[in-house]
Amino acid sequence: MGQFWTLMTAGGPIMFILLGLSALSLTLIVVKIVQLWPATGGVAGRNAALERWATGDAEGAMAMVPARAPADRVLLAGMQGLRTGLTPTLLEGDLARRGNDEVSSLSSGLRLLDLISMISPLLGLLGTVLGMVQSFQDLALAQGSANASVLAGGIWLALLTTAAGLVVAIPAAFGSSLLSGWVEKAALRIESAAGRLITLAAQPRQAA
Repeated sequence: MGQFWTLMTAGGPIMFILLGLSALSLTLIVVKIVQLWPATGGVAGRNAALERWATGDAEGAMAMVPARAPADRVLLAGMQGLRTGLTPTLLEGDLARRGNDEVSSLSSGLRLLDLISMISPLLGLLGTVLGMVQSFQDLALAQGSANASVLAGGIWLALLTTAAGLVVAIPAAFGSSLLSGWVEKAALRIESAAGRLITLAAQPRQAA
């Protein structure tokens, strides 16, 4: 721990900025994993509920919807809308709106992760450039008393921020890519459930 803080202090203010960005990105990744983990599940339960709906048992179908994933909430809202007399045309628009709202909620925070993955290396590079400027300035002031080891030590410290920027950016980029894939999968689940319900709503069925 002592060595860690020594490196942080040696890297200057940019190292502490990168530390804050790292903590923020890791927190976002954990929060989004908790949010998205159940978002792609419940397929079997929704299929069973739609099959029950097709038989005319609306109450039984709504009771079978798992109501955990975004697709469950959209499907249940659609079923409730049909029960209250919503037409298939109005249902399609309502489900599209609800689906977009769910996907927007799932996507929240991912742009910030993308931003962190982009600016962290740039901040690291900025720290390196400033460190190199300082190293050569010190070398110029030292004049004849400077040697290669002094310059190498300054360059090593300058490159520290570049390494730190990459350490922050790589997990953020990986997390953003992984979570974006989960959001796309959840969106497909919503589209599938809504599409099947709209198709069933357009067909004549026995009243419950």
